[in-house]
Amino acid sequence: MREVILVGLNHRTAPVQLRERISFPEEDLDRYLKELQDLPSLAEGLILSTCNRVEICAATRDPEKGVKEIKSFLAHQHHLSLSEFEDTLYVLQGEELVRHIFRVAASLDSMVVGEPQILGQIKGAYRAAHATRSTGTLLNKLFHKAFSVAKRVRTETSIGNGAVSVSFVAVELAKRIFAHLEGREVLIVGAGEMCELAAQHLVSGGVKRVLVTNRTWERAMELAERFQGEAIPFSELPNALLRTDIVISSTGSPDFVVRREEVSEIIRKRKNSPLFFIDIAVPRDIDPQINTIDNVYLYDIDDLQEVAEANIKDRRQEARRAEAIVATEVEKFCRWYQSLEVVPTIVSLREKMEGMREKELDKTLSALPQLSEKERRAMEALSEAIVKKILHGPITLLKKTGRNSEGELYVDVVKKLFKLDEE
Repeated sequence: MREVILVGLNHRTAPVQLRERISFPEEDLDRYLKELQDLPSLAEGLILSTCNRVEICAATRDPEKGVKEIKSFLAHQHHLSLSEFEDTLYVLQGEELVRHIFRVAASLDSMVVGEPQILGQIKGAYRAAHATRSTGTLLNKLFHKAFSVAKRVRTETSIGNGAVSVSFVAVELAKRIFAHLEGREVLIVGAGEMCELAAQHLVSGGVKRVLVTNRTWERAMELAERFQGEAIPFSELPNALLRTDIVISSTGSPDFVVRREEVSEIIRKRKNSPLFFIDIAVPRDIDPQINTIDNVYLYDIDDLQEVAEANIKDRRQEARRAEAIVATEVEKFCRWYQSLEVVPTIVSLREKMEGMREKELDKTLSALPQLSEKERRAMEALSEAIVKKILHGPITLLKKTGRNSEGELYVDVVKKLFKLDEE
């Protein structure tokens, strides 16, 4: 029977410097998924790669071998030695894994509890895996259930009220640097979902103007127009820094898009007017060395944890209600999983007993050619009734225990008693 395993790291186990080295670029995810499918012991696989976590979830008949192959896969794909990051990895199986997936989807394991972005990211990871046929019965069921659990949490609790996200926390930090946002100019570098959310919060906070720059000019124009702002060519990024107060960056660049040397010259031209950077990209967009420059402030995604903790306090009561929902759904899913082996065992048991009945009945009828058709039908009905009586007890027990922790034990006993594994 296949089991689901998960190997991963997140913002609690690994710093951003490591997470950015192990992240999987979205544009190459199909290739990584196909290579994951090539691992001998894995039957299904999914890769979730976000700013805060990198996790590989897989179905396998050999969990121990599967875990080893996934760890080696992570090391090989990112040109790292396993010893460089193995101690930051967690390995999950069984009920613990199901609870983890449901909690992540419900945003109970996020840096900011209740932020909605993670569910969209999981759905994106699932769509990519499903499109490459990397998922099958187990992962399909697990992730569809995770989506419904997340929806139930959102519907039955207030954990998502006042939408809090990493981008919102970034704005809260901006308010700490500047007494207020009114009259400030903001530069958004990148035009993805995170940047769009940041722009929404900043506009709500009263910023005077939003500037947007992106390597794709059409996307920059689109986002700038949405916020009645101004699009800036990506090549003009250094000049844009001269006129802005706050920079929020989240691109997919593998290299820094803003470097210390540039900022050092810009801050001099600005006559030391404060410049605030929030880098919510993984890999990071902003050279961390700019923090050494006077009147320049830089926070990366890990720095947002401090503000996130303050936001979490307001959601703890709702989080407790959400945890109760998750616990109920985990129990339901585990009952379904435990029953997977029961159904084929019942089918095998019935088929074996029916085969034995037919064989013995044929032998008996062959030895009694004088029997009438009515008598033959009577003997067949008798044999069927006897088999049903014999099977009633074992099948009833399997159906009953298949929904609890004893199911696996009784499946094994029935297989041995009736020698179902010998065929």
